[in-house]
Amino acid sequence: MNNFDVKSYIRNFHKVREQTINLCKPLAVEDFVAQPIVDVSPPKWHLAHTTWFFEALVLENFSDNYQVFDKYYSFLFNSYYNTVGDRVQRPNRGNMTRPTVEEIIKYREYVDEKVVEFLSIKETEIDKSLAYILELGIQHEQQHQELLVTDFKYILGMNPLFPPYKDFLGKETKSVDSTGKYISIEEGIYEIGYTGDQFCFDNELATHKVYLNPFQYMNRLSTNKEFLEFIDDGGYSRFNLWLSEGWDWVKEHDIHAPMYWHKMDNKWYHYTLSGLEEVNLNDPVTHISYFEADAFASWKGKRLLTEEEWEVVCKMKEPNPGIKSNFVESENFRPLQVVDNLQQLMGDVWEWTGSAYLSYPNFKKSEGAIGEYNGKFMINQMVLRGGSCATPREHIRPTYRNFFHPHLRWQFTGIRLAESLTK
Repeated sequence: MNNFDVKSYIRNFHKVREQTINLCKPLAVEDFVAQPIVDVSPPKWHLAHTTWFFEALVLENFSDNYQVFDKYYSFLFNSYYNTVGDRVQRPNRGNMTRPTVEEIIKYREYVDEKVVEFLSIKETEIDKSLAYILELGIQHEQQHQELLVTDFKYILGMNPLFPPYKDFLGKETKSVDSTGKYISIEEGIYEIGYTGDQFCFDNELATHKVYLNPFQYMNRLSTNKEFLEFIDDGGYSRFNLWLSEGWDWVKEHDIHAPMYWHKMDNKWYHYTLSGLEEVNLNDPVTHISYFEADAFASWKGKRLLTEEEWEVVCKMKEPNPGIKSNFVESENFRPLQVVDNLQQLMGDVWEWTGSAYLSYPNFKKSEGAIGEYNGKFMINQMVLRGGSCATPREHIRPTYRNFFHPHLRWQFTGIRLAESLTK
């Protein structure tokens, strides 16, 4: 990162912090404490944790004579940073009825004021290390904005009344042919990883070359219609389609459809953030695990892209997150069918890849708490690419590497089919 501009940063800081609050405005106060499963954190916790990040990693480390808002908050709102100290364990976040939402808002206001005050004083003393942590704070908050949206959906979607979060605006879009086609990519040596001079996460480095065999990929995401055909053809009962752990997962949890799908009166419905609706067959299928994505691809006689293939395709076809792509700013809060000849590489759903989440060649883990951000999770997880309808547009790029355990599906996750080409 070069030429850190304090005034520009403060404007962006306020904008991002305000967006977090705006996302929470449709909630009732009772929604802020719920934690239905371990993967979902209470919205109140997200509000406090993103604030704690700036307090603990910026103000306490770099600001002279900073007074913490509350001495217990580090214990309550640290997530997984062992370097910083002890913490409430993740499954217990929903037990914290106190501090109240009102107190958390005061905490945010206090830390926001102190961050701006600190930056105004230190304007000419911000080195590259501090600049990176400050930008990381904003990027970290944007990650939690996405988690807020997906956690809202789980909290409300598991409510037997299926209450809506926000009305779907249903903005008209120019529809295109959704039949889809495969696009070929030639074999060759390609460069992978981030090469710019702006912010990136350490797991996007170091830049390196990979050799790819020829392959082809579908120019759109897989749809609800296609996935329903998989269901109707007995996809969830055919063990030969599934990875061994995936088949165990299906049987243990009695999985028969994507998360949030409900069959009523011989029709499929799904919970959306606008309430319960009949499944739109043309929309991309979402809220599926890696196991389901892999089984579906196997049923189709195809496979998933590797993360290297995905990055090569994205850099060729859709290198920038366009204004027509479906991100959280669109306020659709759901993936939409393909429009305007986009290939849906950015936005709509996170695409499962066939790649395990591992370090790149010459990856270097940072010292201290920052080193705990990505590196220690490089085990037993799969890479996802492209962002979703809950991702902030400014947060995503072709080299961005998301990662989750293969059984998880509360995020907006989906499928793009591919296959290898033989000469």
